[in-house]
Amino acid sequence: MVGMPELVSLLCSSCCFECDSLDAMSVEVERKFVCTPDIQEKLREIGAVCFGQHEFEDKYFDSPEYHLTLRDVWLRCRQGSWELKCPTQEDGQGREEESGDMSLLTRYREITRLPEIIAKVREVMKQECTEYKHLRQTEEGVKDSKLGVKSTNECISDEGDQSWLRQLNLVPFAAFTTKRCSYTLKEEGQECGVRVDLDQVDFGFCVGEIEVLVPDGGEMKLALEQIERTAQSLGLSGEKRVPGKMDAYLQRYCPEHYKQLLDAKIL
Repeated sequence: MVGMPELVSLLCSSCCFECDSLDAMSVEVERKFVCTPDIQEKLREIGAVCFGQHEFEDKYFDSPEYHLTLRDVWLRCRQGSWELKCPTQEDGQGREEESGDMSLLTRYREITRLPEIIAKVREVMKQECTEYKHLRQTEEGVKDSKLGVKSTNECISDEGDQSWLRQLNLVPFAAFTTKRCSYTLKEEGQECGVRVDLDQVDFGFCVGEIEVLVPDGGEMKLALEQIERTAQSLGLSGEKRVPGKMDAYLQRYCPEHYKQLLDAKIL
């Protein structure tokens, strides 16, 4: 794995950051890999183009009993925006259960509109904790005005605008800052390109990610094939899943939470 000084050098390469435009709901198909010192050179050799370098902070939220994460549902606030990642199948996990290379992939539905995030979180919390009577929705559904949130995806700092967190008894359980250098790789005949991120986290962990975003309900097989071709082009191999930033953070700082997730086969 590439060390901190080497990855800092990668992240300091001259590339201009461009903000990604994501649909309000999409499926993130991803494979993580171990960064090597020559990863940037390999990316250039296969035609990948660096399109951005930036730094961001993530804060993750759950109930004290881990009702969300034990269902493989991940609520985070990243640089002022709320995001929710949940399994593509209601009764499954986001991590692939197939054999071979497919077992190295994860698939999560990403929700980025705050009202939809709150509705989904409430749904999961009701399934996991029916004794919370204050989670019952009215026949008209959840209204933004009642929850005290805006219709945008802002991560509000105003105490009153985060009343939905208090109502759902959600508290932060993880926070870390990531330096990221991003590449894109276009394939002939493919409308959606492949994204490769090189991440360095502030607690001394580095990881690479190959990702394709698929519109909700879109063709999943093509995304899986694109990721596999990219992995092969980069010379990636191995039968074991590479741990991500959250795995490393929880193992180091929240061992009890980490153990529960292992026992539940979430991680």
